[in-house]
Amino acid sequence: MSERAAPFYCPYCGDEDLRPSEQGHGAWECGACNRAFQLKFLGLLSRGLQRNDGGGDDI
Repeated sequence: MSERAAPFYCPYCGDEDLRPSEQGHGAWECGACNRAFQLKFLGLLSRGLQRNDGGGDDI
């Protein structure tokens, strides 16, 4: 069994007052803004995808 992914801050208000929700696996509650949210793994990116911006400051 894998461990639960733990967020470091609320995605809505940025506060760190988080606790696991009693609503279900993977749900978290923010004590500052009273919102509940879930972390979700979407998938892996293809290795062939790369940024084409060059990473520099082109002016």
